[in-house]
Order: sequence, then C-alpha cells, then structure tokens
Amino acid sequence: MTDPLHAELLELAREAARRAGELLRDGRPADLAVAATKSSPIDVVTEMDIAAEKLITTLIAERRPEDGFLGEEGASTEGSSGIRWVIDPLDGTVNYLYGLPTWAVSIAAEQDGETVAGAVAAPMRGEAYHAVRGGGAWATGAWEGERRLTCRPSPPLDQALVSTGFNYVTEVRTHQADVAQRLIPRLRDIRRGGSAAIDLCDLAAGRLDGYYERGLHPWDLAAGDLIAREAGALTGGRPGDRPSWDLTVAATPGVFEPLQHILEDLGAWHD
Repeated sequence: MTDPLHAELLELAREAARRAGELLRDGRPADLAVAATKSSPIDVVTEMDIAAEKLITTLIAERRPEDGFLGEEGASTEGSSGIRWVIDPLDGTVNYLYGLPTWAVSIAAEQDGETVAGAVAAPMRGEAYHAVRGGGAWATGAWEGERRLTCRPSPPLDQALVSTGFNYVTEVRTHQADVAQRLIPRLRDIRRGGSAAIDLCDLAAGRLDGYYERGLHPWDLAAGDLIAREAGALTGGRPGDRPSWDLTVAATPGVFEPLQHILEDLGAWHD
C-alpha cells in the first residue's frame, strides 16, 4: 500500500511537471535565445528554463512551505520537513532551443535522502511518466488511461539497444565518443536522444534495453531513475556504486551487469 505522504508528493510532482511542460510547450517564443551558459559555451540555459523552474518552485512552496529544493537553475533551500524536491525544469535544453521534440520536465521528491516519488512530462510526445516507491511505474499518452510500464525481456548484450549522452565539455565528450566507438560493436546499436530523463523513461517503457552516461547531476536522473527501477530495471554506477556523476548505468536485469562491466573495462567513468 502506498504511503499517503508519498502519494501526495507524487500528485504534486505530476501537477507541477504538467504545468511547467505546458508553459514550455505553449510559451516558447519564436525568437528563443540563449540566456546564459553553464559548463561550456554550448551548455546553455534559455529564459524558459528559468521560467519553468520558477513556476515549479512557486507552486510547490505554496503547498509545502517547509520542503527543500535542489534545482538545476539555482533553486537550493534546505527545508525542515525531511522532504527535498529535485528539479530539472527543462531536460534537453539544446533540443528545445533547436525545436527538437525530445525534452522533458523532471521532478522528484526525496524523503530523508531517498527518492520516493517522481514525475517526468514530455509534452511534445504527449506523454507523462510517474512512479512512487513500491507502487510501480506508469505512463499516460496516446493510449486510453494509465499504462503500467515494464521493461523489455533482456536480450543478449550483442542484441541490446542502448542509449547514451555526451557531456558539453569538449575533452569529456571526446573521451565519451571513444568509449561509444569501442562499445558499438558489442551491441545492436546506440542511440543518443539528448534527455537523460526521457532515456530512463524509454527504458521503463520497453523502448530501450539499456542506458549509460557520465556527468549526470542529481536533477538529471532522480525521477527517471525511480521510474526505471519501478518498471523492473536495475540502476547503478560503477560496480557496487549508486548512480553518480562518474557513471550512471540503467538496464534490464540481464543487460545491466554485462553492460556495467564492459563500461568499467572501457574506462567510461574517467578521461
């Protein structure tokens, strides 16, 4: 049975993600431009990232003023309730800037450091994904009602479709490209969508067999990690570790360990 508090947090996360997604979809200016950069000149922030985070934090703070925040665009407060919201108001900013559809709003709620609820809205897909700890992963979309998400049956690694992403720092991205080049012959193929949240949800929905990436922040993966796990995926970092900046790996149970160990052998976690 779902904890009533966790159910409350999930509904608030879903509402905030939906409303921010609508703002981003419907309010995107025709002359959208870069407002700032982060790790490099190609790691961008737009005015819409900032507006979406403000919408999310304002809505949540009105309902739960004692909670804390960790947001990509600067929201950071400790809170006093034991609940912290981990927010990526626009995951896939470069896609959004160019008018590509693969972007999402990602919101997770942590209780005492553990993710207990998560929601990801992908407005240009017409889809939204959500999970509460112990309650499975679910999605709404073009189909009728909610659909429970379940990972695909695990194929042999050489038949696995795996997604990844690349960092915006040139030296890191170059190393990641070298790892991907050496990994491709061992897989069915590699995809690069540009949104970690959507990649994790696609794994949950059976559209991928695995996903890995170096350089993710907590807000990139908090909601998607929970959704993937609740759909039956395994997630981690380097062998024995949790997902982290060094490495995040998520996959169906039969693909996870071989993929994780190959990435370790290839040095996917360092330059």
